[in-house]
Amino acid sequence: MATEATTVPKFQEPDLRQVSHTPDFKPEIAHDGLKFWQFMIAGSIAGSVEHMAMFPVDTIKTHMQALRPCPLKPVGIRQAFRSIIQKEGPSALYRGIWAMGLGAGPAHAVYFSFYEVSKKYLSAGNQNNSVAHAISGVFATISSDAVFTPMDMVKQRLQMGEGTYKGVWDCVKRVLREEGIGAFYASYRTTVLMNAPFTAVHFATYEAAKKGLMEFSPERVSDDEGWLVHATAGAAAGGLAAAVTTPLDVVKTQLQCQGVCGCDRFTSGSISHVLRTIVKKDGYRGLLRGWLPRMLFHAPAAAICWSTYEGVKSFFQDFNGDSSTA
Repeated sequence: MATEATTVPKFQEPDLRQVSHTPDFKPEIAHDGLKFWQFMIAGSIAGSVEHMAMFPVDTIKTHMQALRPCPLKPVGIRQAFRSIIQKEGPSALYRGIWAMGLGAGPAHAVYFSFYEVSKKYLSAGNQNNSVAHAISGVFATISSDAVFTPMDMVKQRLQMGEGTYKGVWDCVKRVLREEGIGAFYASYRTTVLMNAPFTAVHFATYEAAKKGLMEFSPERVSDDEGWLVHATAGAAAGGLAAAVTTPLDVVKTQLQCQGVCGCDRFTSGSISHVLRTIVKKDGYRGLLRGWLPRMLFHAPAAAICWSTYEGVKSFFQDFNGDSSTA
Protein backbone atom coordinates (compact mmCIF):
# COMPACT_ATOMS: atom_id res chain seq x y z
CA MET A 1 0.00 0.00 0.00
CA ALA A 2 2.89 2.31 0.74
CA THR A 3 4.16 1.81 -2.75
CA GLU A 4 0.79 2.68 -4.26
CA ALA A 5 0.59 5.78 -2.11
CA THR A 6 3.89 7.07 -3.41
CA THR A 7 3.30 6.26 -7.10
CA VAL A 8 -0.26 7.53 -7.54
CA PRO A 9 0.61 11.22 -7.05
CA LYS A 10 3.27 10.95 -9.81
CA PHE A 11 0.70 10.06 -12.43
CA GLN A 12 -1.58 12.79 -11.15
CA GLU A 13 1.04 15.47 -11.79
CA PRO A 14 -0.02 17.22 -15.04
CA ASP A 15 3.58 18.14 -15.95
CA LEU A 16 4.59 14.49 -16.07
CA ARG A 17 1.75 13.30 -18.24
CA GLN A 18 2.12 12.96 -22.07
CA VAL A 19 4.57 15.85 -22.30
CA SER A 20 8.06 14.37 -22.43
CA HIS A 21 7.52 12.35 -25.62
CA THR A 22 4.66 13.52 -27.80
CA PRO A 23 5.70 17.12 -28.62
CA ASP A 24 9.33 16.18 -29.37
CA PHE A 25 8.66 13.04 -31.39
CA LYS A 26 8.65 13.90 -35.10
CA PRO A 27 9.11 10.78 -37.23
CA GLU A 28 9.35 12.85 -40.43
CA ILE A 29 12.49 14.56 -39.08
CA ALA A 30 15.63 12.65 -40.08
CA HIS A 31 18.45 14.61 -38.43
CA ASP A 32 19.50 18.18 -37.46
CA GLY A 33 15.84 19.20 -37.48
CA LEU A 34 15.56 18.55 -41.24
CA LYS A 35 13.34 16.21 -43.20
CA PHE A 36 14.83 13.53 -45.44
CA TRP A 37 13.76 15.30 -48.64
CA GLN A 38 15.42 18.50 -47.45
CA PHE A 39 18.77 16.71 -47.14
CA MET A 40 18.26 15.43 -50.70
CA ILE A 41 17.59 18.91 -52.08
CA ALA A 42 20.54 20.40 -50.19
CA GLY A 43 22.84 17.67 -51.49
CA SER A 44 21.54 17.97 -55.03
CA ILE A 45 22.12 21.74 -55.14
CA ALA A 46 25.57 21.43 -53.55
CA GLY A 47 26.71 18.68 -55.93
CA SER A 48 25.49 20.48 -59.04
CA VAL A 49 27.13 23.78 -58.06
CA GLU A 50 30.39 22.03 -57.16
CA HIS A 51 30.79 20.08 -60.41
CA MET A 52 29.59 22.81 -62.74
CA ALA A 53 31.95 25.38 -61.23
CA MET A 54 35.02 23.12 -61.48
CA PHE A 55 34.21 21.35 -64.75
CA PRO A 56 37.09 22.80 -66.87
CA VAL A 57 39.64 21.51 -64.34
CA ASP A 58 38.01 18.08 -64.48
CA THR A 59 38.32 18.09 -68.28
CA ILE A 60 42.06 18.81 -68.06
CA LYS A 61 42.48 16.00 -65.52
CA THR A 62 40.66 13.54 -67.79
CA HIS A 63 42.94 14.38 -70.73
CA MET A 64 46.04 13.97 -68.58
CA GLN A 65 44.97 10.58 -67.23
CA ALA A 66 43.91 8.95 -70.51
CA LEU A 67 46.48 6.45 -71.81
CA ARG A 68 46.84 6.83 -75.56
CA PRO A 69 49.66 7.25 -78.07
CA CYS A 70 47.84 9.91 -80.06
CA PRO A 71 46.70 12.49 -80.87
CA LEU A 72 47.33 14.09 -77.50
CA LYS A 73 49.49 12.96 -74.62
CA PRO A 74 49.87 15.86 -72.20
CA VAL A 75 52.27 15.64 -69.29
CA GLY A 76 51.34 18.76 -67.38
CA ILE A 77 48.45 21.11 -66.68
CA ARG A 78 49.72 23.90 -68.93
CA GLN A 79 50.47 21.57 -71.82
CA ALA A 80 47.08 19.86 -71.47
CA PHE A 81 45.30 23.19 -71.33
CA ARG A 82 47.13 24.60 -74.36
CA SER A 83 46.57 21.41 -76.36
CA ILE A 84 42.83 21.44 -75.71
CA ILE A 85 42.47 25.15 -76.52
CA GLN A 86 44.62 25.01 -79.67
CA LYS A 87 43.05 21.84 -81.01
CA GLU A 88 39.37 22.39 -80.22
CA GLY A 89 38.88 25.82 -78.71
CA PRO A 90 37.69 26.98 -75.25
CA SER A 91 34.29 25.26 -75.62
CA ALA A 92 36.05 21.88 -75.41
CA LEU A 93 36.66 22.54 -71.70
CA TYR A 94 32.92 22.27 -71.17
CA ARG A 95 32.16 19.28 -73.39
CA GLY A 96 30.13 16.78 -71.38
CA ILE A 97 28.87 19.31 -68.83
CA TRP A 98 25.23 18.36 -69.51
CA ALA A 99 26.00 14.74 -68.67
CA MET A 100 27.54 15.96 -65.45
CA GLY A 101 24.45 18.02 -64.70
CA LEU A 102 22.14 15.03 -65.26
CA GLY A 103 24.22 12.82 -62.97
CA ALA A 104 25.53 15.13 -60.25
CA GLY A 105 22.19 16.34 -58.87
CA PRO A 106 20.52 12.95 -58.25
CA ALA A 107 23.79 11.32 -57.14
CA HIS A 108 24.56 13.99 -54.55
CA ALA A 109 20.98 13.92 -53.30
CA VAL A 110 21.50 10.23 -52.54
CA TYR A 111 25.04 10.87 -51.27
CA PHE A 112 24.27 13.44 -48.59
CA SER A 113 20.94 12.00 -47.48
CA PHE A 114 22.50 8.56 -46.95
CA TYR A 115 25.43 10.18 -45.13
CA GLU A 116 23.26 12.18 -42.74
CA VAL A 117 20.96 9.29 -41.89
CA SER A 118 23.88 6.86 -41.43
CA LYS A 119 25.78 9.36 -39.29
CA LYS A 120 22.77 9.86 -37.05
CA TYR A 121 22.40 6.16 -36.25
CA LEU A 122 26.07 5.12 -36.22
CA SER A 123 27.36 8.00 -34.10
CA ALA A 124 24.65 7.47 -31.44
CA GLY A 125 24.73 11.16 -30.61
CA ASN A 126 28.54 11.38 -30.36
CA GLN A 127 29.54 14.20 -32.71
CA ASN A 128 33.24 13.31 -32.31
CA ASN A 129 32.90 9.74 -33.60
CA SER A 130 35.29 9.81 -36.59
CA VAL A 131 34.75 6.10 -37.28
CA ALA A 132 31.02 6.66 -37.65
CA HIS A 133 31.66 9.59 -39.99
CA ALA A 134 34.01 7.49 -42.13
CA ILE A 135 31.67 4.48 -42.32
CA SER A 136 28.74 6.76 -43.13
CA GLY A 137 30.79 8.20 -45.98
CA VAL A 138 31.44 4.72 -47.37
CA PHE A 139 27.71 3.88 -47.27
CA ALA A 140 26.98 7.16 -49.02
CA THR A 141 29.44 6.59 -51.85
CA ILE A 142 28.37 3.00 -52.59
CA SER A 143 24.79 4.15 -53.07
CA SER A 144 25.53 7.37 -54.94
CA ASP A 145 28.08 5.77 -57.30
CA ALA A 146 25.38 3.41 -58.54
CA VAL A 147 23.50 6.52 -59.68
CA PHE A 148 26.45 8.59 -60.92
CA THR A 149 28.74 6.09 -62.68
CA PRO A 150 26.78 5.79 -65.97
CA MET A 151 26.65 9.56 -66.53
CA ASP A 152 30.25 9.95 -65.38
CA MET A 153 31.28 7.52 -68.11
CA VAL A 154 29.29 9.51 -70.70
CA LYS A 155 30.82 12.73 -69.40
CA GLN A 156 34.39 11.48 -69.71
CA ARG A 157 33.84 10.07 -73.20
CA LEU A 158 32.47 13.42 -74.32
CA GLN A 159 35.44 15.17 -72.73
CA MET A 160 37.80 12.98 -74.75
CA GLY A 161 35.63 12.52 -77.83
CA GLU A 162 36.89 15.27 -80.16
CA GLY A 163 33.77 14.93 -82.28
CA THR A 164 33.32 11.20 -81.74
CA TYR A 165 29.88 11.82 -80.22
CA LYS A 166 27.34 14.50 -81.09
CA GLY A 167 26.10 14.85 -77.53
CA VAL A 168 24.87 13.10 -74.41
CA TRP A 169 22.05 11.09 -75.98
CA ASP A 170 24.11 10.17 -79.03
CA CYS A 171 26.81 8.81 -76.73
CA VAL A 172 24.25 6.87 -74.65
CA LYS A 173 22.63 5.32 -77.74
CA ARG A 174 25.92 4.37 -79.40
CA VAL A 175 27.41 2.84 -76.26
CA LEU A 176 24.24 0.80 -75.72
CA ARG A 177 24.24 -0.37 -79.32
CA GLU A 178 27.97 -1.05 -79.71
CA GLU A 179 29.08 -2.14 -76.23
CA GLY A 180 25.95 -2.98 -74.25
CA ILE A 181 24.65 -1.71 -70.93
CA GLY A 182 27.61 -3.18 -69.07
CA ALA A 183 29.85 -0.47 -70.52
CA PHE A 184 28.11 2.11 -68.36
CA TYR A 185 29.26 0.25 -65.25
CA ALA A 186 32.68 -0.93 -66.47
CA SER A 187 34.37 1.25 -63.86
CA TYR A 188 31.81 0.86 -61.05
CA ARG A 189 33.94 -1.55 -59.02
CA THR A 190 36.99 0.68 -59.42
CA THR A 191 34.91 3.77 -58.63
CA VAL A 192 33.60 2.26 -55.40
CA LEU A 193 37.06 1.02 -54.39
CA MET A 194 38.40 4.52 -55.05
CA ASN A 195 35.54 6.48 -53.51
CA ALA A 196 35.19 4.32 -50.40
CA PRO A 197 38.59 5.41 -49.01
CA PHE A 198 38.09 8.84 -50.61
CA THR A 199 34.86 9.49 -48.73
CA ALA A 200 36.13 7.85 -45.53
CA VAL A 201 39.11 10.24 -45.50
CA HIS A 202 36.97 13.12 -46.76
CA PHE A 203 34.17 12.96 -44.20
CA ALA A 204 36.42 12.10 -41.24
CA THR A 205 38.77 14.98 -42.15
CA TYR A 206 35.90 17.38 -42.75
CA GLU A 207 34.16 16.69 -39.44
CA ALA A 208 37.46 16.84 -37.51
CA ALA A 209 38.61 20.04 -39.26
CA LYS A 210 35.21 21.68 -38.76
CA LYS A 211 35.23 20.82 -35.05
CA GLY A 212 38.82 22.05 -34.67
CA LEU A 213 38.11 25.35 -36.41
CA MET A 214 35.01 25.96 -34.32
CA GLU A 215 36.88 25.24 -31.09
CA PHE A 216 39.88 27.33 -32.14
CA SER A 217 37.83 30.45 -32.77
CA PRO A 218 34.26 29.96 -31.52
CA GLU A 219 33.56 33.68 -31.45
CA ARG A 220 34.01 33.84 -35.24
CA VAL A 221 31.53 31.07 -35.97
CA SER A 222 28.54 33.27 -36.65
CA ASP A 223 25.84 33.21 -39.29
CA ASP A 224 28.01 35.48 -41.46
CA GLU A 225 31.30 33.64 -41.03
CA GLY A 226 30.17 30.04 -40.49
CA TRP A 227 30.40 29.39 -44.25
CA LEU A 228 34.15 30.07 -44.05
CA VAL A 229 34.57 27.24 -41.54
CA HIS A 230 32.70 24.81 -43.81
CA ALA A 231 34.65 25.97 -46.88
CA THR A 232 38.05 25.66 -45.16
CA ALA A 233 37.28 22.25 -43.66
CA GLY A 234 35.89 21.07 -46.99
CA ALA A 235 38.96 22.23 -48.92
CA ALA A 236 41.31 20.41 -46.53
CA ALA A 237 39.21 17.24 -46.72
CA GLY A 238 38.86 17.32 -50.50
CA GLY A 239 42.53 17.95 -51.18
CA LEU A 240 43.77 15.20 -48.85
CA ALA A 241 41.26 12.60 -50.05
CA ALA A 242 42.04 13.39 -53.71
CA ALA A 243 45.79 12.96 -53.24
CA VAL A 244 45.41 9.59 -51.52
CA THR A 245 43.15 8.07 -54.20
CA THR A 246 44.73 9.36 -57.45
CA PRO A 247 46.02 5.95 -58.72
CA LEU A 248 42.53 4.44 -58.61
CA ASP A 249 41.13 7.54 -60.31
CA VAL A 250 43.59 6.98 -63.18
CA VAL A 251 42.34 3.38 -63.51
CA LYS A 252 38.72 4.58 -63.49
CA THR A 253 39.36 7.18 -66.20
CA GLN A 254 41.08 4.67 -68.48
CA LEU A 255 38.31 2.10 -68.06
CA GLN A 256 35.67 4.69 -68.92
CA CYS A 257 37.55 6.17 -71.88
CA GLN A 258 38.84 2.94 -73.42
CA GLY A 259 38.56 2.83 -77.18
CA VAL A 260 37.73 6.54 -77.48
CA CYS A 261 40.01 8.74 -79.57
CA GLY A 262 42.93 6.31 -79.60
CA CYS A 263 42.72 5.37 -75.92
CA ASP A 264 43.77 1.82 -75.12
CA ARG A 265 41.06 -0.84 -74.96
CA PHE A 266 41.62 -3.41 -72.23
CA THR A 267 41.05 -7.13 -72.65
CA SER A 268 39.99 -7.33 -69.01
CA GLY A 269 38.17 -4.88 -66.78
CA SER A 270 40.02 -6.02 -63.66
CA ILE A 271 41.82 -3.35 -61.68
CA SER A 272 45.05 -5.35 -61.49
CA HIS A 273 45.14 -5.78 -65.29
CA VAL A 274 44.70 -2.04 -65.88
CA LEU A 275 47.31 -1.22 -63.24
CA ARG A 276 49.84 -3.55 -64.89
CA THR A 277 49.12 -2.02 -68.31
CA ILE A 278 49.65 1.51 -66.99
CA VAL A 279 52.92 0.61 -65.28
CA LYS A 280 54.15 -1.26 -68.34
CA LYS A 281 53.47 1.61 -70.74
CA ASP A 282 54.06 4.64 -68.57
CA GLY A 283 55.91 3.48 -65.47
CA TYR A 284 54.79 4.06 -61.92
CA ARG A 285 54.50 7.78 -62.60
CA GLY A 286 51.54 6.91 -64.81
CA LEU A 287 49.58 6.04 -61.67
CA LEU A 288 49.93 9.64 -60.53
CA ARG A 289 48.85 11.27 -63.78
CA GLY A 290 46.56 14.19 -63.09
CA TRP A 291 47.20 14.28 -59.34
CA LEU A 292 47.68 18.06 -59.32
CA PRO A 293 44.54 19.00 -61.28
CA ARG A 294 42.68 16.37 -59.23
CA MET A 295 43.71 18.17 -56.03
CA LEU A 296 43.04 21.55 -57.65
CA PHE A 297 39.58 20.25 -58.52
CA HIS A 298 38.62 18.59 -55.25
CA ALA A 299 39.93 21.17 -52.77
CA PRO A 300 37.88 24.13 -54.07
CA ALA A 301 35.07 21.81 -55.20
CA ALA A 302 34.69 20.43 -51.67
CA ALA A 303 34.83 23.96 -50.27
CA ILE A 304 32.05 25.01 -52.64
CA CYS A 305 30.07 21.84 -52.01
CA TRP A 306 30.17 21.89 -48.21
CA SER A 307 29.55 25.63 -47.85
CA THR A 308 26.62 25.39 -50.29
CA TYR A 309 25.27 22.28 -48.56
CA GLU A 310 25.47 23.76 -45.08
CA GLY A 311 23.99 27.01 -46.38
CA VAL A 312 20.96 25.23 -47.85
CA LYS A 313 20.62 23.22 -44.62
CA SER A 314 20.59 26.47 -42.61
CA PHE A 315 17.90 27.83 -44.91
CA PHE A 316 15.73 24.77 -44.34
CA GLN A 317 16.35 24.89 -40.58
CA ASP A 318 15.19 28.52 -40.50
CA PHE A 319 12.25 27.63 -42.74
CA ASN A 320 11.23 24.74 -40.48
CA GLY A 321 11.59 26.98 -37.43
CA ASP A 322 9.40 29.68 -38.97
CA SER A 323 6.82 27.08 -40.00
CA SER A 324 6.65 25.59 -36.51
CA THR A 325 6.10 28.97 -34.88
CA ALA A 326 3.53 30.12 -37.42
